[in-house]
Amino acid sequence: MWQEIAKFGKKLVDHGLVESHFGNVSIRTGSRMLITRTGVSLDEIDENSVVEVDIDRPSSLDIIASSESIVHRAIYRNTSALAVIHAHSPFAVIESLLADGDMIIPIDSEGQYFLHEIPVVRGGIGTPELAKNVSEALKDHRGAIALSHGTFAIGKLLEEAYIVTTQVEHSCKLKYYCDLAKKHKTFGL
Repeated sequence: MWQEIAKFGKKLVDHGLVESHFGNVSIRTGSRMLITRTGVSLDEIDENSVVEVDIDRPSSLDIIASSESIVHRAIYRNTSALAVIHAHSPFAVIESLLADGDMIIPIDSEGQYFLHEIPVVRGGIGTPELAKNVSEALKDHRGAIALSHGTFAIGKLLEEAYIVTTQVEHSCKLKYYCDLAKKHKTFGL
């Protein structure tokens, strides 16, 4: 299973959705999850780069697991997800900072069709507040953005979570450029 995590870790880095050492990936296996270790380079994952921990309770291995393990656990406990990707996608982060409220409404047809809206949630990195807010948002959405921090996307497979991650980033990128173009047109720049 670590090979599947490695495949999508590399894709995340190759497509600019994360910087090498930031972001994390997990897969649910029954009452446990395989999750990337803290500080691991996502484009160089091997069998030693993932750790298996319980979903229902903290583990002694949490010290080496991703700092977002608490968020992944909450997502698995509160949704039907079997895979989670957390990325630091640049345009998603930018749009979370520019958002007027707690939702980003995609302007592109694919974003509207697949995402409808993208929740923006609050909470510090690896905190119970973030875990609660992300898992609540993902009960009704496939992806969410933690304010100034990045995306969390879910799926039945890592491929599905990856597609959601790319769609959130694509929709945020188009919205950013469209809003910028409107601003320049309005001011005659």
